[in-house]
Amino acid sequence: MTEPSIVVGTPDGRKPDLSHVDTWVFDLDNTLYSPAACDLFVHMDRRMNQFIAEYLKLDEAQAAHVRQTYFKSYGTTLRGLMEVYDVPPGVFLDYVHELDLSEMAHDPALDRAIARLPGRKLIFTNATERHACNVLDRLGIAHHFEGIFDVAAAGYVPKPQVEAYEAFVKRHAIDPATSVFFEDTARNLAPAAALGMTTVWIKTDRPHGQMAEGDDFVHHVVEELSDWLHALEFAVAEIADRAEGG
Repeated sequence: MTEPSIVVGTPDGRKPDLSHVDTWVFDLDNTLYSPAACDLFVHMDRRMNQFIAEYLKLDEAQAAHVRQTYFKSYGTTLRGLMEVYDVPPGVFLDYVHELDLSEMAHDPALDRAIARLPGRKLIFTNATERHACNVLDRLGIAHHFEGIFDVAAAGYVPKPQVEAYEAFVKRHAIDPATSVFFEDTARNLAPAAALGMTTVWIKTDRPHGQMAEGDDFVHHVVEELSDWLHALEFAVAEIADRAEGG
């Protein structure tokens, strides 16, 4: 079998070395699946607009403006609605995540790649645990993850607020120095890097997810997650062979 190519490794193109990692932390939406294959955010944005329009008695355009403004100002639309209008978070999240996942298929390649990663695997998401479970089940990878840290577990404090990361690390007894975090929104990697985690940005076309010039908190850049993880297996195998004198 030929070694998969690494489209992008570190920001300067070097091959990744994650031999120190024993805890693998993944964001959920647009990280574990590609929006090109299943763009749930389009449906979530529509449902957020509908909720806001009904709750605040706004038209669709006004509701979309509120959603976008609060996302930029508060990290999530929900946080803004909670701060400004005291919206019950559970009601909002249940409505937004009532989604049809029938277009999402099992991902055998990702299943195999995650299975070979040594150590613990965790989900860290601004969505709900229920939504995460639904997505992981559809992808066929739920059995790999020992825990899901959702926005409720963070006290509805979203990424990229540092308090969410501190609560996540404490809840799961994580050593940031031996952890890696995969995330499609580049700004959400900054607090992880500040805590000492290795960071991996999943490239995206979404404007608010982009890596900016000088973002030194992004350690690795990935075009396609499963290919990158499969390529990483060869790097890990090479390290193990050298250690054994192979």
